[in-house]
Order: sequence, then structure tokens, then C-alpha cells
Amino acid sequence: MHEPFAEFAVLLLIAAAVSAFAVRLRQPVLIAYIAVGILVGPSGLALVTAHEQIDLLAQIGITVLLFVVGLKLDLKHIRHIGPVALATGLGQLAFTILFGFAIIIALGKGWMEALYVAVALTFSSTIIIVKLLSDKRELDSLHGRIAVGFLIVQDLAVVIAMMVMSGLGGIGEEAAGGATLMLTLAARLVGAALLLFVLMRYVLPRIVDTLARSQELLLIFAIAWGTTLAAAGEYAGFSKEAGAFLAGFSLASTAYREAISARLASIRDFLLLFFFLDLGSKLDFSTLGDEIGTSIVLSLFVLIGNPLIVMAIMGYMGYRKRTGFLAGLTVAQISEFSIIFVAMGIGLGHVGNSALGLTTLVGLITIALSSYMIIYSHRLYAWVAPWLGVFERKHPFRELAVEHAHDNDVRPDVVVFGLGRYGARLAHTLQQQGINVVGVDFDPEVVRAQQNHGLDARFGDGEAPDYVESLPLAQVRWVVSTLPDYASNRALLNALAEQHFDGHIAVVARDEDEARRLAGLSNIEVLHPFDQAADFAALDLAARIASAELTPEKESP
Repeated sequence: MHEPFAEFAVLLLIAAAVSAFAVRLRQPVLIAYIAVGILVGPSGLALVTAHEQIDLLAQIGITVLLFVVGLKLDLKHIRHIGPVALATGLGQLAFTILFGFAIIIALGKGWMEALYVAVALTFSSTIIIVKLLSDKRELDSLHGRIAVGFLIVQDLAVVIAMMVMSGLGGIGEEAAGGATLMLTLAARLVGAALLLFVLMRYVLPRIVDTLARSQELLLIFAIAWGTTLAAAGEYAGFSKEAGAFLAGFSLASTAYREAISARLASIRDFLLLFFFLDLGSKLDFSTLGDEIGTSIVLSLFVLIGNPLIVMAIMGYMGYRKRTGFLAGLTVAQISEFSIIFVAMGIGLGHVGNSALGLTTLVGLITIALSSYMIIYSHRLYAWVAPWLGVFERKHPFRELAVEHAHDNDVRPDVVVFGLGRYGARLAHTLQQQGINVVGVDFDPEVVRAQQNHGLDARFGDGEAPDYVESLPLAQVRWVVSTLPDYASNRALLNALAEQHFDGHIAVVARDEDEARRLAGLSNIEVLHPFDQAADFAALDLAARIASAELTPEKESP
């Protein structure tokens, strides 16, 4: 097969089929992607010939992935990472690196390969964990919030590791002394930080405010900005990955980050397919056989050791053993970042292909097993709970304090999508009645105006499932949609169904045809603004007429 287009069509069909099988087995699709790469690579059907095209798409996929990760790291959120998330994240990182390095050295690997693989073992997949917790409706639970907190710590750590290792690209070569190398790296880091500060403070907010008037233009700018800083990062002596992350981070404090992230999610998932296809097709099975024993040892270390350190830290900090266990299961795997990190090391000449093969094997084993561990976490806890008492204080003071604190949290009762004249009036009237309301609109001017009027208004697209997932829907009793057409409303309803929203839903119908189509959907209350306004006006006018008739006329003088 020599036509790249036809080759891509076949690869996509195979990927879709294998991914469907993986979903049936309740496995993340990235395992299916790697399996497809192995299947179509030289060790399988040998279908891949368009290596340059696939490699380019793979690099863009990594860029978009790191951009989205940076986009989610808002400075406000980083400042509010709790002490338990910070301590757990840093403790798990230190434990895994130190003990992992010692184990890998004991297994006969060189120190540089041991360092890369040990660091790779510390990272858990934010994408997979958030998806699994969201499917189980545990993202807003105590252990879910803590897990997301230390996943943020891990995301920061992986980017710092990438920047440091890529900045030390001359290691092992005829390079300058260690002190000179560190000074050069520090100077580049300071320069990058200053440039980023200026852009975030004075330039980017004005640009995105202007571009946000068009959703399509905002998306194009986001991809252009991410790839530009990725190229600049590589030119500055870092890596494309570090540059892409900084591009996303530079937009993370804007009001549009959730909307951009939601739009990029499907593009990221599509392009990452090519990274894993490229990875699987390049795995050399003649060398992987020697790594099976090592990969099993390291997989057991990740599956057992990482959760144990999380439970130990959380128990010491005053959490119950159940919370520590459920949070600990989220680090019983390595992530796509682990593979990307080691692949970067190969590009820098620090390690060989065997390190990538070993990391990929550990990834396949730990992701597959930990997915089932998280899915059946409560059943698994019931089995092992009698042996976990050592991980719990007699008085779990911090968890008790957290429970009481969240009793007083203010959570929205109603979310209104669409803040036009009708939606905004509805939201403000509900707010005046003492009801907590969140409003969502994709027009930045409308959002800003409603915020100035005291409404909790957010910029976002109700048709994007990833944006709807970011909203605090757990305690919401009503969702009201004033979106302008049936297709938009149907997309919102599908997104709510994916989040298993079980509250009430009301949708505004603009005409009789739309009202009939909405009425055919189950559990939907249809609002008729024009009819209701006319009925209200008619009743009010009739009451005034009746009142006038009952009032006796004054006698003429």
C-alpha cells in the first residue's frame, strides 16, 4: 500500500475496530492505539509505510496534549492545591524515583536509563483517571478532589523534568563543565519565565479578548500559539513538549481556557492516535523479550508501591484508610507522559530504544490492570480493608474537618445555558429569590456584562461535552437551556446524559415545531416564552379591566 491517504484510511478503520473492542473490555483506548501500532508495524502486518506523515501528526498530537495540560493549570487553582495533594504528590514522586532507580540499577541497567525510567514511573495519566472517576461519578468526592490535586502536581513535575532534561542535552558529550551547563540552563529558564510573564500580563489577554468573538478563530489561534511556542522551545534549547506546555499555561488564567480546552479535546485524542501508532510500529520485539521480567517487576512496584505511599502519607495527615486507598489507586499506573518523556530522551541521545520498550510494556500492564482496580475500587477495598488499619490514625482529624467544611459549601442550584435577554432575566430573577445560579454563554461580551451585574457567569460552549464536564453539576437541581436552536439543545442534552445528570431539565422552545420535537424527548420540560409572556400579559390586562369595572365611577360635580 503506497498511497498515504489509503493507508491512513485503513489505519483509522483498524484503530476504530480495535478501540471498540477495548471499550467493551472497559480499557482506555490508548492501549488499543498501541496494540494497533504493533499490529500494523513490522512485527505484525507491516502496513505502515507513511512514516514521515505519521511522525509529523504524532509530534503535533504531543504538542496539543501538552498545550491542553498547560491550559488546565490556572495559577489560581495551583495556589489552592491543598497541603494533602501537595504532600502526597511530592511524596509519591520522591518515593517512586528513589526506590525505582534503586530497583532498576539492581536489575542491571545503566544509571541514565535507570534515571529516565524511574522518573517515567512517577507519572499517572490525568486523562484516564479523570475519565474513570467521572464515569463513576466520583470526581467531586473527597478522594476524587485529592487525586486531581496530586495529578496537577505530577503534571507540573513532568514538564519541569522535560525542561531540565532537554536543557541538559549535552550531557555525556564533549560539553562544558557541569557548573557552566547549570548556569546556562538557569539563564534560559529565567529568560523564558520573564518572557512568559510579559506575554501573560500585557499581550495575550488583549489578543484572546478580541479573538473570542469567533469560536473558530479562537481555536485556530490556540493551535497556532501552541505550535509556535513548541517550535520556539526547541529553538531555545528546550523541547517542543516544554514549549507547548508553556503556551497552554500562558492562556490558563484567561476566562476562555475551559472553552479552548473543550474544543481541543477531540483534536488531541485524534492526533494522539498517531503518536501511539508510531510508537507501536517502532517497537522492536527482538529486544522486548529481554525486558519482560524487568517490566513485571516494575509493574508490581507501580501497582503496589505507589498506592502504599499515598495511603501512608494520607493516613499520617489525618485521612481515613478508605479515602487513602481510593485515592492511592489512581497512581497505580504510568501515563502517556511517561512514554513521551522517554521518547524525548531517545531524541536527545540520553537513552536507547530499550528504555522506551521497557516503559511501554510497564504502561500496557499497569494501565490495563489499574483501570479494573479503579472500576471495582469499592469491591476491592472491601476485600483488603481488614489489613489497612496501619494506614489510619485513631482520630482522622483532617477528613472530619473537610467533611464539616464542605457542609457549608455554596453550590449552584440552577445552571442556565444562554444569557440572552430571556436567559439573563431568568437567571437574575432566580438569584433575587435566593437561588444560587451559574450562567453560561459563549459570547465574551455577554459574560463580562453579566459578571458586572453580579451573576456567576462563565464563558463556555454548552454543546461541548468536555466543557459541560467541567461544570459543578453534582448538586445542581435544574439545568435550563435558552440555546437558540434544536441542534444546540440536543447536543447539550447528550452532554448532560454523558455526565449522568439526574436533575431536572427545562428547554426554551422558540416555535411550535421546536416545541413538538422537544416534547418527544423524555424528562424534558418545555418552556414557551412567547406564549407564557402573552398569557401573563393577557391575565394581567384582564385583571386590570375587571378591577376597573368593579370600581364605581365618581359622580359628576
